[in-house]
Amino acid sequence: MPLSEEELRLLEQMERALVEEDPKFASTLRGVTMRQSARRRTIIAGAAFTLGITVLMAGAVYNRWYVGLAGFVLMLGAATIGLGAMRGQQQAGPAEHTSGHPSGFSVIEGGRRTKRSRSRASATSGTFLERMDARWRRRRENGGF
Repeated sequence: MPLSEEELRLLEQMERALVEEDPKFASTLRGVTMRQSARRRTIIAGAAFTLGITVLMAGAVYNRWYVGLAGFVLMLGAATIGLGAMRGQQQAGPAEHTSGHPSGFSVIEGGRRTKRSRSRASATSGTFLERMDARWRRRRENGGF
């Protein structure tokens, strides 16, 4: 049974109100995944970075330092947003494909690390350089920072 015109109008009005009130939740309901959103932000950030390079070079060519500064700030902002989006895309990727739950949600293991005991700190005491060297080796073994 199709909806009446008044019901359709009310439904569209409620949808517009939802988009205005909480756009992130509305995009979730539309089916836009985190990966697609991150990819779109990465592409936009890449275009903005390219525009920033163009503005920076125009400032250098026309000898206008404030134009070059605006280009640099645009490049910096675009790079920050782009790298954050790429990091979000990498983190969202495995969770979307390997979730074993029928609803598509998965449990994320994580949170704060447990506090280390004070005895371990005293056991690794040594010179400053020895402690830094040990920390560096642990980071390299764990595959990153």
